[in-house]
Amino acid sequence: MVLEQRIADGTYPKGSRLPGAVPLSHEFNVAPFTAAKAVRDLKERGLVTASPGWGTFVA
Repeated sequence: MVLEQRIADGTYPKGSRLPGAVPLSHEFNVAPFTAAKAVRDLKERGLVTASPGWGTFVA
């Protein structure tokens, strides 16, 4: 997964905010639902944390 690789290589360093579902959907040419699911998968694996109203951040 590209987002996982970007976290691993420091493109998205610890504490940085991930782009939202709509920008990610445009970047990867997928539906916003699909982009949001990818971010949820990262959250379930403990790679990111979500702060309602603030965004999703690299753990």
